[in-house]
Amino acid sequence: MPVVGVIGGGQLARMMHPAAINLGIELRVFAESEDSSAHQAAYRVGNYSSIDALNEFCLGLDALTFDHEHVPQQLLATLEANGVKVRPGSNALIHAQNKLIMREKLQALGLPMPAWQRATEASDIEKFISQHGPKIIVKTPIGGYDGKGVRVVSDVGQVTDWLENISSFGGALLLEQKVEFVSECAQLSARRPAGEFRAWPLAGTYQHNGVCSEVVAPFGDQTLQQRAVEIARKVAEGLSVVGVLAVEMFVSAEGDLLINELAMRPHNSGHFTQDACVTSQFEQHLRAVLDLPLGDTAMHAPAAVMINLLGVDDQNNLQDYFPAAMQRYPGIKFHSYQKSARSGRKMGHLNLVGNDLAALLEQGRQARKLIYSRGEG
Repeated sequence: MPVVGVIGGGQLARMMHPAAINLGIELRVFAESEDSSAHQAAYRVGNYSSIDALNEFCLGLDALTFDHEHVPQQLLATLEANGVKVRPGSNALIHAQNKLIMREKLQALGLPMPAWQRATEASDIEKFISQHGPKIIVKTPIGGYDGKGVRVVSDVGQVTDWLENISSFGGALLLEQKVEFVSECAQLSARRPAGEFRAWPLAGTYQHNGVCSEVVAPFGDQTLQQRAVEIARKVAEGLSVVGVLAVEMFVSAEGDLLINELAMRPHNSGHFTQDACVTSQFEQHLRAVLDLPLGDTAMHAPAAVMINLLGVDDQNNLQDYFPAAMQRYPGIKFHSYQKSARSGRKMGHLNLVGNDLAALLEQGRQARKLIYSRGEG
């Protein structure tokens, strides 16, 4: 039985588990706590930043992969030097860990992006605002996710605290042009060490307070879809990515695609693949990291919708109110992350598959509203 280790016990590791069972793979999760979302597959619980703990965890693994990108580079390099098959490798993963390194590499590959610049002092930011303002985007190169570590600013005073603590962000900030986009999308793909590459249908993503709220697939016309796959292939091959890759992009008013961010693991924008596609992103990721032939990514139906369920308060864990929505909407697939309630936290999602995208989206929104209202809607 092949053995795959996953660092991080969140919902992504949790959703790899059923796919691993079906493929006859033993999944071992290095979870942060006993009540982690992926506790059913937890093999070790503790601090993954300890090299001794990591070395012990990696004994007997055929591949090591991730639920998140937060494992320090020096630890990954040590594991690789010890013969562990880290997938994606540290040289690829650094581009998802550090947004400045990502921008530099994507620019070298000639890929489309917003205008950007490295900033180490206030004058850098002031100059960039004068060139690309009145508003620009400032990001912390490391540590940001789900809207955290991102600010829209028109004055350097709005990031004074970041400048004062710039050493904690790697010694620099990332400045980006504020793109006047008309929509956002994500191209999910997977690549194995042998070089095989497969992409899912392009997904449209819709944000609320910096967090993905809804995903629809397929998205855009054939030309846009083809261009998105070409970009994803260039990123995957240019960075030697192994496993699932999510390329998040803006669509400009002119129809141009501009790369926003990268993720090298299963991604929120790809959850629709669980119920809409021949091969889900979770199964594909396991195939890829073990260098197994990749599965078909075609959809079962013309349209798919994923609705995120975000925590509404500190008491409603949402799962208790699934039955009312299940009764009213028997065609929806319900996915719970089994997390304790917290406002804004990703608690689960709904998948809908069918022929009419608009009808699926409306039905999913109504089901979410019913769950949020404790089944009383």
